[in-house]
Amino acid sequence: MKKKGHRPITRIKNPEPNIEDPDWVIWAAWADRITFEEIEKKTGYRESDVIKIMRRSIKPSSFRLWRKRVNQKSIKHRKKFEYSRKQITSKIKKGDYL
Repeated sequence: MKKKGHRPITRIKNPEPNIEDPDWVIWAAWADRITFEEIEKKTGYRESDVIKIMRRSIKPSSFRLWRKRVNQKSIKHRKKFEYSRKQITSKIKKGDYL
Protein backbone atom coordinates (compact mmCIF):
# COMPACT_ATOMS: atom_id res chain seq x y z
CA MET A 1 0.00 0.00 0.00
CA LYS A 2 1.46 3.32 -1.09
CA LYS A 3 1.27 6.49 0.90
CA LYS A 4 -0.34 9.41 -0.79
CA GLY A 5 2.20 12.06 -1.67
CA HIS A 6 1.76 15.18 0.35
CA ARG A 7 3.65 18.29 -0.50
CA PRO A 8 5.19 19.71 2.69
CA ILE A 9 4.16 23.17 3.75
CA THR A 10 7.08 25.54 3.66
CA ARG A 11 7.16 27.58 6.81
CA ILE A 12 8.72 31.02 6.66
CA LYS A 13 10.48 32.27 9.76
CA ASN A 14 9.24 35.84 9.34
CA PRO A 15 6.34 35.95 6.89
CA GLU A 16 5.48 39.29 5.32
CA PRO A 17 2.75 41.10 7.26
CA ASN A 18 -0.03 43.00 5.53
CA ILE A 19 1.18 46.37 4.21
CA GLU A 20 -1.50 48.22 6.23
CA ASP A 21 -0.08 46.66 9.41
CA PRO A 22 2.38 48.97 11.25
CA ASP A 23 4.71 45.96 11.63
CA TRP A 24 5.25 45.94 7.86
CA VAL A 25 7.72 48.84 8.11
CA ILE A 26 9.73 46.96 10.75
CA TRP A 27 9.64 43.78 8.68
CA ALA A 28 10.75 45.65 5.55
CA ALA A 29 13.53 47.45 7.43
CA TRP A 30 14.98 44.10 8.54
CA ALA A 31 14.65 42.58 5.05
CA ASP A 32 17.93 42.85 3.15
CA ARG A 33 16.42 43.07 -0.32
CA ILE A 34 13.97 45.90 0.40
CA THR A 35 15.57 49.31 -0.01
CA PHE A 36 14.64 52.47 1.84
CA GLU A 37 13.41 53.87 -1.47
CA GLU A 38 10.93 51.01 -1.86
CA ILE A 39 9.71 51.50 1.72
CA GLU A 40 9.18 55.21 1.01
CA LYS A 41 7.34 54.44 -2.22
CA LYS A 42 4.94 52.01 -0.52
CA THR A 43 4.40 53.75 2.81
CA GLY A 44 5.60 57.34 2.47
CA TYR A 45 8.14 56.92 5.29
CA ARG A 46 11.62 58.26 4.54
CA GLU A 47 14.77 56.66 5.88
CA SER A 48 14.82 59.00 8.90
CA ASP A 49 11.19 58.06 9.67
CA VAL A 50 12.02 54.36 9.44
CA ILE A 51 14.94 54.88 11.84
CA LYS A 52 12.61 56.65 14.31
CA ILE A 53 10.04 53.84 14.03
CA MET A 54 12.72 51.21 14.58
CA ARG A 55 14.15 53.11 17.57
CA ARG A 56 10.67 53.27 19.18
CA SER A 57 9.54 49.76 18.32
CA ILE A 58 12.42 47.41 19.03
CA LYS A 59 14.77 46.88 21.96
CA PRO A 60 17.83 49.15 22.15
CA SER A 61 20.22 46.24 21.58
CA SER A 62 18.20 45.12 18.55
CA PHE A 63 18.20 48.66 17.21
CA ARG A 64 22.00 48.89 17.50
CA LEU A 65 22.33 45.54 15.75
CA TRP A 66 19.99 46.69 12.97
CA ARG A 67 21.85 50.00 12.48
CA LYS A 68 25.18 48.18 12.29
CA ARG A 69 23.71 45.75 9.77
CA VAL A 70 22.17 48.52 7.64
CA ASN A 71 25.39 50.54 7.60
CA GLN A 72 27.47 47.52 6.58
CA LYS A 73 25.08 46.30 3.89
CA SER A 74 25.28 48.23 0.67
CA ILE A 75 21.89 47.04 -0.52
CA LYS A 76 19.53 49.12 1.64
CA HIS A 77 20.04 52.09 -0.69
CA ARG A 78 19.07 51.77 -4.35
CA LYS A 79 22.20 53.45 -5.78
CA LYS A 80 24.58 51.36 -3.68
CA PHE A 81 22.60 48.22 -4.47
CA GLU A 82 22.71 48.83 -8.21
CA TYR A 83 26.45 49.62 -8.02
CA SER A 84 27.17 46.38 -6.13
CA ARG A 85 25.09 44.40 -8.66
CA LYS A 86 27.11 45.92 -11.53
CA GLN A 87 30.31 44.87 -9.81
CA ILE A 88 29.07 41.31 -9.37
CA THR A 89 27.83 40.96 -12.96
CA SER A 90 31.05 42.42 -14.36
CA LYS A 91 33.09 39.87 -12.41
CA ILE A 92 30.94 37.05 -13.75
CA LYS A 93 31.34 38.32 -17.32
CA LYS A 94 35.12 38.38 -16.91
CA GLY A 95 35.03 34.73 -15.92
CA ASP A 96 36.31 35.16 -12.36
CA TYR A 97 33.67 32.82 -10.94
CA LEU A 98 33.58 30.22 -13.69
